Amino acid sequence: MSRFQGYLAVIASAIGFATLALFGRWVAAEGVNTSSLLFLRFTIAAIVMGGICLARGERLPAPRALWPLIGMGAIGYVGQATCYLTALQYASAGLVSLLLYLYPVLVAALSVAFLRERLTWPRVLALLLALGGVALTVGPGTGEWRGVAYALGAAAIYSVYIIIGDRVLATVSPWMSSAVIFAAAGAMSGGLSLIGGLTLPATASGWGAMAGVVALATLMPVSLFLLGVARIGATNAALLSTFEPIVTTLLAAWAFTEHLGPPTLAGGALILLATVVVVLGRDRHPTEAPTVV
Repeated sequence: MSRFQGYLAVIASAIGFATLALFGRWVAAEGVNTSSLLFLRFTIAAIVMGGICLARGERLPAPRALWPLIGMGAIGYVGQATCYLTALQYASAGLVSLLLYLYPVLVAALSVAFLRERLTWPRVLALLLALGGVALTVGPGTGEWRGVAYALGAAAIYSVYIIIGDRVLATVSPWMSSAVIFAAAGAMSGGLSLIGGLTLPATASGWGAMAGVVALATLMPVSLFLLGVARIGATNAALLSTFEPIVTTLLAAWAFTEHLGPPTLAGGALILLATVVVVLGRDRHPTEAPTVV
């Protein structure tokens, strides 16, 4: 995969993740609770990705890489989803989404601090454009301090997830990385579902929506995102991921006839401009992917 294809992979990943809002709402309408949705999502994805790894003849990574991957799934994915959904109980969806999409700023700061990446002016400009675009797209509202805290926690967890992924992918293939992450997330969410009770879709359409969650909102975007991070680095991947909220908004407008006002359209334009800045301002001589420490 070339560096340019890495950018395309991350953008396609953002589009895939954006479909989760649609499929997730349809699954929830079947009476499936959050922990059960996460359990089905990641367990089925782990089985599929594990089969792909077996067909490719891949082996489990060494413990030095295996344990970070397990943490990415059990703590990263499940923790981020739990914080995000809990934040929605105390704050508006717009405010929570805005705070969650502060993670590119956190990733950029962590990359400079721990990965010795350069915080170039194009990246600074792209960060500002992306944050402004997200603010206009999601339309921030009000909320309690607990909602703000949980939303910031979701952004922090996802930022660390991306940084760890940037390190681990130097020695583990994206396919095996995805399989381990899915399995760990499935095991963790399965344990949580024992507490809240396991609920399953009751109709064929509900299982169809669940299949969409697994295929289009999990297997495809996670694999593409990991491939993209391996080629373009954590900061650029996080910046391009801000393409997701505008796609989510457009899909919601199509599926649920939600209104698209001028602020939303302006925010989408800023996000698209940020992706252009990322691509045009990319490093001329990218360094090799760092090894796991």
